[in-house]
Amino acid sequence: MAKIEEKYARELVVIGIHSAKFPNERSKGNLYNAVRRYEIDHPVINDAQFRVWQQYACRAWPTLMFVDPTGKVVGKHEGELTYQALDQVISQMVAQFDNDKTLKRSSRYFPPPLSVSESLSYPGKVLADNTSKCLFIADTNHNQVLITSLDGQIQNIVGSGSTALTDGSFTGSAFNHPQGLALKENKVYVADTGNHAIREINLNLKTVVTIAGQGIQGWPTTNIAKGTNISLNSPWDLTIIEEDLFIAMAGSHQLWHMNLTNDDIGPYAGTGQESIVDGPLHVANLAQPSGITSDTNYLYFADSETSAIRSANLDPTGDIDTIVGQDLFVFGDVDGDQEQCRLQHPLGVTCQQGYLYVADTYNHKLKCISIETKITRTIFGNGKPGLKDGVGLEAEFSEPSGLSIAGDDLYIADTNNHVIRKANIFTLEVTTMNIQRP
Repeated sequence: MAKIEEKYARELVVIGIHSAKFPNERSKGNLYNAVRRYEIDHPVINDAQFRVWQQYACRAWPTLMFVDPTGKVVGKHEGELTYQALDQVISQMVAQFDNDKTLKRSSRYFPPPLSVSESLSYPGKVLADNTSKCLFIADTNHNQVLITSLDGQIQNIVGSGSTALTDGSFTGSAFNHPQGLALKENKVYVADTGNHAIREINLNLKTVVTIAGQGIQGWPTTNIAKGTNISLNSPWDLTIIEEDLFIAMAGSHQLWHMNLTNDDIGPYAGTGQESIVDGPLHVANLAQPSGITSDTNYLYFADSETSAIRSANLDPTGDIDTIVGQDLFVFGDVDGDQEQCRLQHPLGVTCQQGYLYVADTYNHKLKCISIETKITRTIFGNGKPGLKDGVGLEAEFSEPSGLSIAGDDLYIADTNNHVIRKANIFTLEVTTMNIQRP
């Protein structure tokens, strides 16, 4: 949409109507953070009571309503549109309304970007490595990857901070809202979400190269291709097993797989249809997978739009199974067994010794799920959005999105607080890391 707004700055007015599916999204404060996080510069109306939704007979997220210069609704589209398709629609409307003399051009005001003074800006994901004693942070809205010690001392900053798809040195390269990270020996792999690309950071050479994606949004597919010969759709998180890179492809509602030896990449699980359907990998349906991890036997992923945690067999003849979660419109904040448990839009997951640790993002909590019993319990956070250290349920978070574990410590990307938190899984002590840029 941003490219469309820029191209038709004098012809097009965009007004966002936020009719929230999840209770957490109805909060004015949480909506404000979302507008800042996604750098939206057009007006956004908080339709918390679904009044506008009902007046325009909306049935799907997103819904695009096309309104002519006189205020008459002339078109409607449910679901996403490619830039090319939307550009074609808008260009035809501009030509038509130019012809009938109803289009009045004007200069549109673009407000300056909202500044964030913190050392981090909406960090999305984090990766802790006990071997190298390094912490890798997706500093998402600064368009950078930070490399620190496990106690938060900055060692390197990767990326210029510009919003672009540029390979090169640590200082000369550029990302577009990076998210998930995976480490193999001296290389860090980055889900460069806004660029629809996978990037490789070489820690020895101090370089960044693009290994998959073309910088344009793709759509669900069954094709296998070489990395830079295929378009991706919002890769959100990564995990790596030997030479296999697995990708939570949020935009296409699929899991993808890339062989790092031969650069072949393509879908691993999911048809591309948004729903929750278990079964064989190639016929299962997912809904915005946004976090992924593995215990080398299974992949585990946070299926955000279904508020579910699910597993995928590493045998390509295997199945997708749901550990907790029910449906696109079944969510909440309830601990307990598989049937009782309710999450609200989880974005992060990591595993250790038979347990899954989940960033239950919209509940502002961290939860633990036994893989064997499928029983869920809250271990950190009281459910109130805030920034408060303490023991276990005393702590407060604000939309935690990414998790990684090293030793006894869980590292948390506490996104709306612009910080990284550390939580000991035995003492349950939660502290806020002091990460200061030089």
